[in-house]
Amino acid sequence: MELSIASLASNLLAPTILFFILGLIAAFARSDLSIPVGAAKIMSIYLLLAIGFKGGAAVAKSGIDAQLVASLGAGMVLSFILPFVAYVLLRNLTKLDAMNAAAVAGHYGSISIVTFVTAVSLLEARGISSEGYLVAVAAVMEVPAIISALWIAARSGGAAAIDSALIRHILGNGSIVLLVGSFVIGGLTGEAGLEDLHPFIVVPFTGVLALFLLDMGLSAGRSLMENRKDITAGLLVFGCIMPVIGSFFGLGMAALIGLSSGGAFLMMVLSASASYIAVPAAMRLALPEAKPGIYLSLALGVTFPFNLTLGMPLYFLMSGWV
Repeated sequence: MELSIASLASNLLAPTILFFILGLIAAFARSDLSIPVGAAKIMSIYLLLAIGFKGGAAVAKSGIDAQLVASLGAGMVLSFILPFVAYVLLRNLTKLDAMNAAAVAGHYGSISIVTFVTAVSLLEARGISSEGYLVAVAAVMEVPAIISALWIAARSGGAAAIDSALIRHILGNGSIVLLVGSFVIGGLTGEAGLEDLHPFIVVPFTGVLALFLLDMGLSAGRSLMENRKDITAGLLVFGCIMPVIGSFFGLGMAALIGLSSGGAFLMMVLSASASYIAVPAAMRLALPEAKPGIYLSLALGVTFPFNLTLGMPLYFLMSGWV
């Protein structure tokens, strides 16, 4: 990949990213612009189905090999380790108590599937190939981070427990079920299945993503404004530094297992992102005394915009090192 200011600007000025910025601006301007909840839900279902199916079809074409298994293992290791890194940073950069720091840290070992989908879209727009099975890596990077966060909370005296209800909630998360299920279906039907669904899965994908990111920009901006009193300067710094640190971990893993530069970029994006769907739901169950206004606003209102506007262009440039 060419390392240049031009390539960075090209990423930042992608239509999908600009629609996200438009949503942010509208939220900060207190505009009444909104996307109906039902429409946003349908778009998220579509994006998960499309990215999962295309990933499964790519695996069917290339086959299962040792690198796929290594990538899954690398994803699980990253998901387990990164919350500990995040916790140490939080305790040094902020005044959060141990329980809230643990709750926040868990979000940074997990992933943002929307950030991942946007990254895949950017690669496709540039005609850059990547390992399709990284969709499966995204799916396995939810649970280890939650386990790490709850272990940290337990060691610090917080009331955290991993019980059967929590496990069922995590494994039954709709996003994970749809992503994994469509990945399996794509793998079973292969290129023929992708050809059948091409007009539905491939052609409208970028347009739907642009509209969905407009809604995400609105949500991120409004969440940040509603909870701005809880987001201190230290948390803002953490929300921008931790993704970059996570991306270096992802880059190291990508180099270790021999991913392509496109695959390295996606692994970095996974390691840099923060969950705002699965982990917040798990934290509400396991750590009800932790403040959602902090961990949700930080993941959605700080790290998500950072990754989409500045982070991904940076990771794209760094992935050329592989």
